[in-house]
Amino acid sequence: MVRTGIGYDVHPFEVGRPLVLGGVTIPHSRGLKGHSDADVLSHAIADAVLGALGEPDIGYWFPPSDPTIKGICSLKILEKCAQIAADKGMRIENVDSSIIAEAPKVNPHAAAMKQHIASALGIQPDQVGVKATTNERLGFVGREEGIAAMAVACVSRK
Repeated sequence: MVRTGIGYDVHPFEVGRPLVLGGVTIPHSRGLKGHSDADVLSHAIADAVLGALGEPDIGYWFPPSDPTIKGICSLKILEKCAQIAADKGMRIENVDSSIIAEAPKVNPHAAAMKQHIASALGIQPDQVGVKATTNERLGFVGREEGIAAMAVACVSRK
């Protein structure tokens, strides 16, 4: 049995926070606002994996109302997703993702992101796709008010 899931996340920019994408801190004038480290890429991937597993979304497993997870590294969220998959007798085959942002440039950091994501999910870096595009200056992303990410995941029975 092979199953797929999709994920989407968005966070607004906030001055004074680090910008973390795929577990990598990227030099930028602003970070993303959120209860966790606001790693929009990891959140989209987590929702894709959870969807493929038929599980509730990231907000169910890591509710923003829970003060014990304030500032959590989103790679921990991906580790939990991998554990949920293993507990269900499933294996993560691959994930693919796209970051939508006008800035900063993501591609110089993509290899490191793939490493971090793969490690957190217990898979190999060549099983992780990380791409980036702009929004052609349209909408909130185009106005550089935030960053969005989307992802797909494929899982199979062990």
